[in-house]
Amino acid sequence: MNKHLALWLLALLPAFALAQTPPWYEIKGEFKEALEAKGDPARGKAAFTPCEGCHRADASGRASGAYPRISGQHARVLVKQITDIRGGKRSVSKMEPFIDDHVLTPFNIADIAAYLQTLPVPNTNAKGPGTLVARGKQLYERDCADCHGAKGEGDAASFYPMVAAQHYRYLLREVNFIRDGDRRNSNPDMVKVIKSYSGSDLEAVADYMAQFAPIPK
Repeated sequence: MNKHLALWLLALLPAFALAQTPPWYEIKGEFKEALEAKGDPARGKAAFTPCEGCHRADASGRASGAYPRISGQHARVLVKQITDIRGGKRSVSKMEPFIDDHVLTPFNIADIAAYLQTLPVPNTNAKGPGTLVARGKQLYERDCADCHGAKGEGDAASFYPMVAAQHYRYLLREVNFIRDGDRRNSNPDMVKVIKSYSGSDLEAVADYMAQFAPIPK
């Protein structure tokens, strides 16, 4: 083999290996079935009724952070999270009785996700103290914006959630869970990025994210 050609091929190996790295999720089983189903918002509205006691009728969640704002969230993100919880990849015990496979089919999950995606996102989410926003902005722009978007819009295709207009306490709780390995379905790259974050760093980035305005539809 030509020496220069061999060196060129060797130089390509790291990029090729990176391209072949499997994603942090597997699209199979009921996750795949729900993603491929054509969700119907009208059916989803009816199926969402039992969820309203926690997430509220408008899906705006709770300022306490106990329940997230899920109105306007990407349907693909919602499908992933619901099927992950149901499949034991993420622990949310309060949700489990409502999403058990005896209660919801993958088609019901697709319907609920389609419905929630259509809902408006209010600008009434609970904000943080506002004292750490400058530090949070630095951290977010350095470590988070590539995936979650410059304005917190997320990325449906890659299953990155929209974080704009989310409750501060929910954001803070979840970034703590992710850093400490308690949210078991997290992107491993995110876990690595925030593993070294201090408690103050987590508060700062949550404070900044909670300031994002709703993303226009």
